[in-house]
Parts: sequence; C-alpha cells; structure tokens
Amino acid sequence: MTEFQPRVFSGVQPTGNLHLGNYLGAIVNFVALQNSHDCIYCVVDMHAITVWQDPAELSRQIREVTAAFVAAGIDPVKHIVFNQSQVSAHAELAWVFNCVARIGWMNRMTQFKDKAGKDKENASLGLLAYPSLMAADILAYKATHVPVGEDQKQHLELTRDIAQKFNNDYAASIAGHGFGDAYFPLTEPLITGPATRIMSLRDGTKKMSKSDPSDYSRINLTDDADQIAQKIRKAKTDADALPGETEGLKGRPEADNLVGIYAALSGLTKQAVLGEFGGQQFSAFKPALADLAVQKLGPVGAEMRRLMADPGHIDQILASGAIRADAIARPILDGVKDVVGFIRRN
Repeated sequence: MTEFQPRVFSGVQPTGNLHLGNYLGAIVNFVALQNSHDCIYCVVDMHAITVWQDPAELSRQIREVTAAFVAAGIDPVKHIVFNQSQVSAHAELAWVFNCVARIGWMNRMTQFKDKAGKDKENASLGLLAYPSLMAADILAYKATHVPVGEDQKQHLELTRDIAQKFNNDYAASIAGHGFGDAYFPLTEPLITGPATRIMSLRDGTKKMSKSDPSDYSRINLTDDADQIAQKIRKAKTDADALPGETEGLKGRPEADNLVGIYAALSGLTKQAVLGEFGGQQFSAFKPALADLAVQKLGPVGAEMRRLMADPGHIDQILASGAIRADAIARPILDGVKDVVGFIRRN
C-alpha cells in the first residue's frame, strides 16, 4: 500500500463577519492541531466567488480571515497560511477532477441544493462544481486529514470518491510512473468536539450564521468588549433556571446553546458548567458568560484590529505562504499531468 505523509488541510471562506461559531467550530481546532500535525490553512477566495462578491470587500475579507488565523494563534512561520487564488494548482487540479467526478454526484450535494434554492438554472456553474474544487484544495497537497464539521462531511466523502475513482481509472498509469498502487490518499475526517455547532443567540434551533440579518444573532470576532457583553445580555433564553444535569437541557435549545458556549470557552464539559451554575437563573449566568467571552475573545479581536491596520504585513504572510504551498502542490500536480498523459514542460 502506498504510504502518504500525514498532513492536515483546511480552509475558510472570506465572506465576512467571522463569528464565535467559526472560532469555536473551526479556528480553535486549527490552532490545537498545530501541536500534532503539519498544517496548511487556506483562505478559499476562489470558493467565495461562486456567488458574486464586491471586489474591494473580498480583498478586505481575505485579509480579515488571515488576521483571525494569526490572532487566534496559528503560526504562519511553522505552518502554512495562504489564499487559494495565489496557487494555480487548485484550479488546474479542479479541472481534472471535474472530468473524474460525475454530474450525479454533484447534484446530490445538499449544500448546492440549499444555496441554489428553487432557481437552480440561474446558479453559477462554479456553485455546482464547488465540491470538485474543494477536493482539489485537499488533494493538491495529498492531505491525509481534514477537520470538518457536520455540514462538510458530505463534501469530504465526495473528495474520497474522487480520489478513489482517479486511483482506479488511472491505476495502470499510476503504477507505470512509479507512484505505487494509489496516487491520492483517501482523506480522513478529523471530527471536531462537541462545540462544533454554535447556534444563533436569537434562535437556538438555527446555526450561528454570518448571513443572519440580525447582528445580535452572533458574536463577531471583531466585536469589542461592550458589544460582546451586550449581545450575551440580550441573548434569547427561557424563564426556567438552569438544570443541574445535561438531561435537563433537552427541549431548551437556547439554554443548551449558552451552556455549550460557556463549556467551549472554558474548556469544561456541559455537566461541569451545570455543576457550577445549576439551579441559578440566567440573570446570574449571563454576566459570568459575558465576562468569560470578553476574556477569551477580547484579545483575539484586538489583535485582529491591529493586524488589519497593516494590510501590507498580512499580504506578506499570504505571499510567503503561497510560495511554500506551491512548492508542495506543484510536484503533485506535475505527477497528475504525467499520470493523465499530458505533455508538460520539464
């Protein structure tokens, strides 16, 4: 069996308003993975334009995501941070995968159905082929692991399907070029912990979202201490006291969400949080949660604002990361071209 070097890849879209859900569901895990894996973290700006983006705003948002990575603790020297469009291997490999993947596979993607809505004929071709580009993002580096939330598991399964079909379709050529019995790994998911789904502060049944029209539904990473505290004070709750056991959170989505946020920010279990606050009213719990959120998120937001004030420095981080990412992806893409039968410059 072909062995692949362990490597983590993940990306975040630069579509504005990075919030607590992005931080706890993704970025915190990115930071932790640095201690155990070689990591490549990408701002996936090519994915962002599957729906129209204002060019000036897109540039700002690419820098904001980069600032969030660095402010949260991702080390762009030890690991790689870059934006997708600076490494052409993503687009080139995506075309090969467009020819490997089947239209039926794309039509089954629930995210396409959700984003395209009823007017599929008016959706961009890029939105339909989005998962093929995602597969290219991952496999351009032969990444063995990707941290994913529940909403991305289907795309990772498609990445595995594309890798398997490529390995099967070109098995003879792969072996003939000395690449063994498989060119691409079947990438494994790194399922993140219990805090992966942070819900809206206004509706505990809906995921916290950057697209929600109410800014009070989310805590943005750029919010200052007063904004964070105010949003938690105004967060929707019910009239009952907090239960003493996690079983008592069933059927109480807003209570469950706030306890989950406290648990994630403090590194405790929900049961440990209820052990401290069970029996208390939200009038006592919310100030404690606000203090904790300000303590944990305040420094991240302050550092983001400092970094955003120096866009040239952020651009240097992205350029350096892109050079290092290209150095990994280019030989892998060259191998794909050889396997497929393309003639390329040496």
